[in-house]
Amino acid sequence: MGDDVLPVLIMVMVQVGYAGMNIVGKVAMDAGMDPFVHIAYRQIIGTISLAPFAYFCDKKTKPQLTSSILFWFFLCSFSGLTVSQIAYFVGLKYSTPTIACALSNLIPAATFLLAIPFGLENVGFRSKAGQAKVWGTIICVGGTTLLSLYHGPIVIGQSGIHWKFVEKTEKNNSSGNDNLILGPLLLIVSTVSYSLWIIFQARVSEKYAAPYTSTMLMCLMASFQCVIIGVCVVHDKAAWSLDRMRTIAVLYNGIVCTALGYCLTSWCIQRKGPLYVSVFYPLMLIITAVLSWALLREKLYIGTVVGSFLTVVGFYGVLWGKDKEKSKLDTQSLEMKTDYLKQHLRAKCDLELQLSAQSDIKIHAGK
Repeated sequence: MGDDVLPVLIMVMVQVGYAGMNIVGKVAMDAGMDPFVHIAYRQIIGTISLAPFAYFCDKKTKPQLTSSILFWFFLCSFSGLTVSQIAYFVGLKYSTPTIACALSNLIPAATFLLAIPFGLENVGFRSKAGQAKVWGTIICVGGTTLLSLYHGPIVIGQSGIHWKFVEKTEKNNSSGNDNLILGPLLLIVSTVSYSLWIIFQARVSEKYAAPYTSTMLMCLMASFQCVIIGVCVVHDKAAWSLDRMRTIAVLYNGIVCTALGYCLTSWCIQRKGPLYVSVFYPLMLIITAVLSWALLREKLYIGTVVGSFLTVVGFYGVLWGKDKEKSKLDTQSLEMKTDYLKQHLRAKCDLELQLSAQSDIKIHAGK
């Protein structure tokens, strides 16, 4: 019972933590924190937080670093941490947490499309699994398009909860940061970049089987990349100062989302598999939508609700197709192993019969 309940509780906690990332990050940026500064500090905090896990968990199993592995680490850090997170938080600044979480559900579909030219995926449209992946991808794209370009009537208005800090940031940003095109476009760029990271990470996992050390090194590389980019973009020294809200946002996202979130997710993947973990990600959309409505006084529009629903449906369609495809491959692999064992046993029996017959012939000849 505990083996089934504990992973569920952990994954729910992880999704709550990620939902909080969107709320805290949005509030900090609305209060004046530059997203480039936020990302730079987050990578540094993430690196420091992951260092103990990398030392104690991978101490005995850590392979030797080579120039080839370091190059793959660079690709992973640049695509999955630097570009993906910068695009995500800049997109979040010009959008809403609910839209940001909804567009994150595009990751399986984007990964599927990008994996085809790399030879890591086959369309297989004649099979049910292939059709599920294709139609799931189409529905995902349709949902995100609707989500990005159409608001429509208001479904749920602003909440009656008054958070004084949020009200203050609303007054300071009376002109509004929402951008119907730029925000969702950057969030889609973040999704595509993260999907590239997944493809690169598959190669890294084969070459360097030390997940905590590899993630720490990626965060370390991303720290240098984000600091360099941040300094080039943000020249004002005052923008790099940390007040109370900025410090909370940086520490929360660096420790909870980068270090703790990765470790807990890795623990669940080892015990239940990647598909089990992926099923929980749409939960973040629901939690974020509720928190955004309650704390950030965000309105929910019909386009957001319908687009999010279609994106989640497409998300599960792609996952279902991947699961069926994996089950089929596992069955074929098991059948091949069974056939090999049968052939091996037959050959062994035939050899024993031949040896037995030769022995009988020798005995008769001796008599």
